Amino acid sequence: MRVLGIETSCDETAAAVVLDGRDILSNVVVSQERLHSIYGGVVPELACRAHVESLLPVLDRALSDAGLGLDGIDAVAVTYTPGLVGALLLGVAAAKAICLARGKPLVGVDHLQAHIYAAYLTPTPPVPPHVSLVVSGGHTNLYLTRDVADHELLGSTLDDAVGEAFDKVASLLGLGYPGGPRVEAAARDGNPKALRFPRTQLGPGSLDFSFSGLKTAVLYHCRGQNASLKTPPRPIPDLPDVAASFQAAVVDVLVARTFEAVEARGARALVCGGGVACNGPLRERLAAEGAARGIAVHLPPKKLCTDNAAMVAGLGYQLALRGRTADLALEVVPTS
Repeated sequence: MRVLGIETSCDETAAAVVLDGRDILSNVVVSQERLHSIYGGVVPELACRAHVESLLPVLDRALSDAGLGLDGIDAVAVTYTPGLVGALLLGVAAAKAICLARGKPLVGVDHLQAHIYAAYLTPTPPVPPHVSLVVSGGHTNLYLTRDVADHELLGSTLDDAVGEAFDKVASLLGLGYPGGPRVEAAARDGNPKALRFPRTQLGPGSLDFSFSGLKTAVLYHCRGQNASLKTPPRPIPDLPDVAASFQAAVVDVLVARTFEAVEARGARALVCGGGVACNGPLRERLAAEGAARGIAVHLPPKKLCTDNAAMVAGLGYQLALRGRTADLALEVVPTS
């Protein structure tokens, strides 16, 4: 089954064709990073306008790269939740139009579950059940994955998502947007043990996350005790150490909480997906901890961690096999 995937949940316009949920025939992504970088974050209205401009060319290229026309597609999978409401509407509208015009089945895909499925597009896919960590600009979630289409939420962030925390700290440090790669680059020249930033604990047995206190600690260090975001910036002579120490605190919390979930659920495998899963120290720590505990750790290649449509098409195939298709009344759900 050849599934066309469409992804427009935030600031990437993406389309892909995947065969039988495994073989990527094409995977086209157009990023809006340069458009939003001057604002220090994604501007929803600008994101939607960019999707309008890019979506049809991206679809054409994905089909061309796969050597197919619309009649060669067996189903269309599209992200319908979560994300920016306007951006989601554009992708869903395009998917509905194709399905109506060509009589193809429509499959609505959860963006976060698609990030987990990215690991199933690798040569050695995980075997459920396993714990799944999704880390992105908008979400920090832990799941017990019983099946590719069956995920139980174990924990999530109570405030900032980890990607959002990276963005805000990068802004405090004057590093620009997107924050994740900028902080990681600055941290390479720093000492991760130079500053002891907090690792938030939320009580016995809790698998939730909190990064607001960590973000505030960085703010106070850089601009003085009791500072606010409106406090004028001042020179940060130890900027690499701040970046490295902040990153170490984030990685410590993510790794500790994730393996608490692995132990609590008796899992023998772990998947990590989402844009923050591109972070080198996080990948290294998860792999090392997994090896020490005898846990199989599955980390998709970085190009499949960031938003893409191959993961949407792959999961769409699995949902279609299970009869979980949608009709043309499919509505977007901006929050999960």
